[in-house]
Amino acid sequence: MGLLSDPNRRKALTNLLTRLNTPICMVCYLAAIVWFMGLAFEPFTLRTYMSENAMGSTMVEERFSAGERALSTAKEFDAHKRKAGGMPVEWLVKSMQARGLEVFTQRFSRKLPFPDENKERYMVHGTNVYGILRAPRAPRTEALVITAPCSPGNSNNQAVGLLLALAQYFRNQIYWAKDIIFLVNEHDLIGMQAWLEGYHHTNITGMDYSPLQGRAGSIQAALSLELSSDVITSLDLILEGLNGQLPNLDLANLFYAFCQKLGVLCTIQGKLQRNDWDTAEGYTHAAQTMMLMVLKQACGRSWGDHGLFLRYHIEAASVRGINSFRHYKMDATTIGRLLEGMVRKLNNLLERLHQSYFFYLLSSLSRFVSIGYYMPAFGLLAVILLLRALDLWVHLGTPALTAVDGVGEVEQVSLSSPGVLTVLTPVVISHLTGVALYLLPVHLQEMAVEHFPVSETEAVVLTAIAIYTAGLALPHNTQRLLSGEGTEQGWKVLKLTALLYLAVLLGCTALINFSLGFILAVTLVPITASITPHMPKAVSGLAMVLFSPAFTILYCVFIYQELIEAPVSISEGWMLFLSVISQGILDHTLYGSLVYPLLALFIYPCWLMFWNILFWN
Repeated sequence: MGLLSDPNRRKALTNLLTRLNTPICMVCYLAAIVWFMGLAFEPFTLRTYMSENAMGSTMVEERFSAGERALSTAKEFDAHKRKAGGMPVEWLVKSMQARGLEVFTQRFSRKLPFPDENKERYMVHGTNVYGILRAPRAPRTEALVITAPCSPGNSNNQAVGLLLALAQYFRNQIYWAKDIIFLVNEHDLIGMQAWLEGYHHTNITGMDYSPLQGRAGSIQAALSLELSSDVITSLDLILEGLNGQLPNLDLANLFYAFCQKLGVLCTIQGKLQRNDWDTAEGYTHAAQTMMLMVLKQACGRSWGDHGLFLRYHIEAASVRGINSFRHYKMDATTIGRLLEGMVRKLNNLLERLHQSYFFYLLSSLSRFVSIGYYMPAFGLLAVILLLRALDLWVHLGTPALTAVDGVGEVEQVSLSSPGVLTVLTPVVISHLTGVALYLLPVHLQEMAVEHFPVSETEAVVLTAIAIYTAGLALPHNTQRLLSGEGTEQGWKVLKLTALLYLAVLLGCTALINFSLGFILAVTLVPITASITPHMPKAVSGLAMVLFSPAFTILYCVFIYQELIEAPVSISEGWMLFLSVISQGILDHTLYGSLVYPLLALFIYPCWLMFWNILFWN
């Protein structure tokens, strides 16, 4: 406190930060990158452990033995699905009733804002079928959910067969303290969204659905099954949910504990765990696994049906079976026993999962990085913006401090008045451009289809790109609307405002979705901190475009394809980039993903403010 209260020491500290501003910022940026990449090094991570006492031991005897019956049921389900041309609702209802469940159906429909060309659908109509196994030893105030989506073709038939086999086995057990809901949903996430909204009596996405006739207790946890082959070599755990939400880490720990107990080969991000962490190959493998989780979390989409449960504070995860043609194989009985053990442990819960972490990164299923370890990497990037803002603040206050007291006050007022006007116009125009980017692509699709030979989806994506590109030419002359007085002072005030605005945006984003905030900070902070109107326009303009939000998405597409070992050419990467844009808009409209409105209404306008500064006259 003495350092800040003493005027001489405060002035000396300010002069030091101003004089060494650029070197300190460079050191902070390099330190942030090194810190983040060091998180994948095993000695810097923590070993996973079970925090919830009710799930601390896996010493239960799993007795499920109906694996062959599950596979035969899957074949029967596939035959009826082919015959019905979709989800065999009547057969599912009879099958669940024969297993002693209370069975109900829910119809739903949804008109997409534009056709989803990836899944070839526009008007979606479907039916969800679910059966409830009532708890014989409790007042039926809590419930667990096991779900298997009914996918087109041959996908996920084995998951439905295993779900029905588990329902029959669970029906004969007497130790259940929670209701268990067995749900088969149609049209993947759309059907799951309709069922969750109906179960919780909400309608936040404009879905049309029939009310649920049967309900159980408050849902405590959920598991989603994705099995598409009779032969499974490993089980992959999927955690990333809507808007980057993650389930409680104890749910992942529970899955890993039973995999270890039953000798099941398990993966995260589709990658096996390695023990040679002290080698370059071992570190690279851990870093790739962690980066995959960062990229998946940053995109804000739900990577499985479980992701929609997280919105309702229900801990959920998806278990996906992988057939990678390894020599190691597991049968359906083993998978059923693993799920039985997990459900029995969740059945023991006396309260919701809350003891362990909700914010974490995983380099493997046995090692994790907590929020206290990865947040300093983002903090170092945010400090750069604050240091540059402090430098500008000092320079703006210098003329007033060098004058006599009475005259200084008058001079400061005369300089601040045009500064406010100078800031207001580009800020308003930049945000209006962002509003246009958010609203117009969907609303102008019909007009674009009439005048150009493109589909509705292509019209939405190309309109968004056109508005994004037009924004580069629109605002950089906005300062001409103002008087020429105080132009040098004006861009400094605008940059000071933009730096603080960007720091707040990235900080709030990182608190909700660290991965998204960190990726944006890595690309935006260097160029926004260094930009001035005195830099070469062509080179600086190219650098700003290459570090803009759109190009950040493009880079992430190529990096993701490299990490999953499926590299693409430039043309293929461009098509994937266009698909990511259309899916981002669809995810926002259908499920409430916040990534697209965040980029369109806040990040892009903020970037345009720095674009204004570069072309300041």
